Order: sequence, then structure tokens, then C-alpha cells
Amino acid sequence: MKITDRLTPGKPSFSFEFFPPKTDEGFQQLFQVLQALEPLKPTFVSVTFGAGGSTRTKTVELVKRIRSEIGLVAMAHLTCVGLTRDEIGQILDDLQGAGIENVLALRGDPPKGQDHFVRTEGGFDHASELIAFIRKGWNFAIGAACYPEKHPEALSAQKDLEALKIKVDAGVDFLTTQLFFDNQVFFRFRDQVHAAGIHVPMIAGIMPILNNKQVQRFAQMCGASIPRELAYRIEAVEDDEEAVRHIGTFHATLQCLGLLERGVDGIHFYTLNRSTATRAIYQLLRTTPGPA
Repeated sequence: MKITDRLTPGKPSFSFEFFPPKTDEGFQQLFQVLQALEPLKPTFVSVTFGAGGSTRTKTVELVKRIRSEIGLVAMAHLTCVGLTRDEIGQILDDLQGAGIENVLALRGDPPKGQDHFVRTEGGFDHASELIAFIRKGWNFAIGAACYPEKHPEALSAQKDLEALKIKVDAGVDFLTTQLFFDNQVFFRFRDQVHAAGIHVPMIAGIMPILNNKQVQRFAQMCGASIPRELAYRIEAVEDDEEAVRHIGTFHATLQCLGLLERGVDGIHFYTLNRSTATRAIYQLLRTTPGPA
């Protein structure tokens, strides 16, 4: 099933993101997590492509198993990193042949050890090119990423918004934001996106803070700021993992409630393969009266 068939105006979607583990043991543990998620009936789950496209074989394998063995609607991430057009076409053929109908099309981050993205000979420079390529030759629902606080490489927020418009016009069906910790950032960005003539569904990306150093690293990578009050509260207890998890989960829950109150199209949980906190938030949202 296509994700676009499950995105209904006025009824927010709920989805979860995972990444392929490096070991067979980790792979089986993750599969157990995904099986536990099935009774909650999320709108979809997505599987990342790995830094520099390093896990693309495992990504395809995991997405296939999620669909065939668990029955969840699954989406594979696909990047331009280290791949030619022909290689990307082969991956798309493989996904389509396995009945996968959803792809998140990304430029991708540079491989480890590289400071900036370098186009592979015979490949693509931008996500917009990848999106147009997919749209022309395959029948996928295509998602893309957007940055409420602008892409770290963008010269300005306006330039980033112009690039997003090009990307959407190339054939995007829906957007998923990078993580953010301040809902006002998201609401301002949503207004700017609509003013720019972009009207595809935009799903909000949420990551509960479970580890201070880890979230600082992720926030820096994707250009997200952490509100000062939240940062102070986390830093005050950063040596107490349970306290950090409690504060992070509580903040993420309040974020989700606030987003739902103001008509968000959906919420996408970045789980880092540790879905206990995000499952708990999701279950709470499903039992809370209101838009959820």
C-alpha cells in the first residue's frame, strides 16, 4: 500500500523510523521490536539507507521482510551517495518487484571522513534530480526531507525554501521534517512552506532525548536547536540516564500533543532503534481525547 493512500486530511499519521543494524544479532533484535510494533498499527515504518549508503543491501532486505512477514506498510530510504543512475534503477526495480510502494528520496550525507557531498560519476547532485528520476520511471509514493531550521549547507533559509519548492515540484507526494525540539519553529516553517506554494502533507519529525551527548550530535548534524530551558534541565541530570529519559520523553510527549492540537499532518518518530519511549508516547496519544 502507498503511504499517500493512508494520509487523510484531519487524521494525523503516526510513523516510526529505524536503521539496519550492523550484525545479524542486532538485525533479529530489531525485527522483534518491529513485530511488537505491529499491534499498534502505525501508518508506516521507514528504514534508513545508512551513512554514505553503506547499508543499502540491508535496507532493502529489512523493508522486504517488514512488508512480507510483519505486514506493516514500509518505506525505504534511498540516497544519491556512491550510486550511479543504473545502480539506483536496479534498487528501485528490486523494491518494486518485492511489492514495496514507498521511497524516501534523499541526497544523503557524505560518507564518513568526507566534509562535503561529492556527486558519483553517472549519479545525481541533488535530491530533486533523484526524485524526478523515480517519478519518470517508477510508480512509488515519494517522500522527501525538509528542514524547519534550514539545511546546514544552505546559504539561507530562503534559499533552502526555494530548493524545497524545486524538490516538491519534481514529484514529491509528502514531506517529513528533520527533528526539532521547539514547536514554534515548526509552525513558523509550516507557514513559510504554505506561503511558498508547497501544499503536500508535511509530517513532523520527533526524537525523544534519551542521551544528551547523542542528541547533541544529531541536532548539530541536521541543524536543529535545543531550547535553552530544555538544555539546562537535561544538563543538570546528564549523568542520570533514567532522569534524562524521563525529561526527554515528557518533552517529546508535550511536543506531540501541541502539534496535534494545531492540526499537524502526522508525527514521525526517530527511534534510533530504541522504540520503547516512542511506543509509549504513541500509545498515550492514541488514548488521549482530541485530534489523535
